[in-house]
Amino acid sequence: MKLLENKVAIVTGAARGIGEAIALKLAEQGASIAFTYVSDSSAEKAASLVDKLQELGVKAKAYKSNAAVFTEAESFVNDVLAEFGKIDICVNNAGISKDNLLLRMTEQQWDEVIDVNLKSVFNITKQVIKPMMKAKAGTIINMSSIIGIRGNAGQSSYAASKAGIIGFTKSIAAELGSRNIRCNAIAPGFVETDMTHYLQDGAGAADFLKKIPLGRFGKAEEIANTTLFLASDLSSYFTGQVLSACGGLNI
Repeated sequence: MKLLENKVAIVTGAARGIGEAIALKLAEQGASIAFTYVSDSSAEKAASLVDKLQELGVKAKAYKSNAAVFTEAESFVNDVLAEFGKIDICVNNAGISKDNLLLRMTEQQWDEVIDVNLKSVFNITKQVIKPMMKAKAGTIINMSSIIGIRGNAGQSSYAASKAGIIGFTKSIAAELGSRNIRCNAIAPGFVETDMTHYLQDGAGAADFLKKIPLGRFGKAEEIANTTLFLASDLSSYFTGQVLSACGGLNI
């Protein structure tokens, strides 16, 4: 039997990168997948992902929905419940970066990062805990970042949003543990995605890699593997934890 047989998982921001890898990994282990994407430009990628998921033998559906908007998050979760009947696993993955030195950062840049990265986690989690409490079971996985633990110059908004996710995760774990609902976070290091291409290809890439004990960037599938662990009963005694999948960058 697969690890997630007969489970239903939602993944926000899954049209590409880490989110796509997570959706595929959970589906490989038997979970039906409902995922979000935001822009019209991602519609084709979202449709392609639905096809890939269905080829794995699971039910899958893409929803154009902005998790940073409370009413859209509410509608999304209600639509998933109507279509799939339940939600066992929630992966809050949607995220952006608008890097800039604080001196140059605008209020709009700050607000957009906080809304997409942090408020979205509140919006979605608030909705999914209702059916999870009724079922007396569920697992919530929030995508933080190593930057939320150690900070980084030029990334104050991103660091603040990801650090906020860690505090939120620990608080929800304390609130809902008695209802058999687990809440954990993953803090990826630098992973090979579109968001980190400037680090991978830049002139200082070799020097940057020297700071990572394993000497390489992570892969999206490695973050997906960590997500699978937290989504399954293999982690049944884990809650309120932050797993740093960062190649040793936080040592």
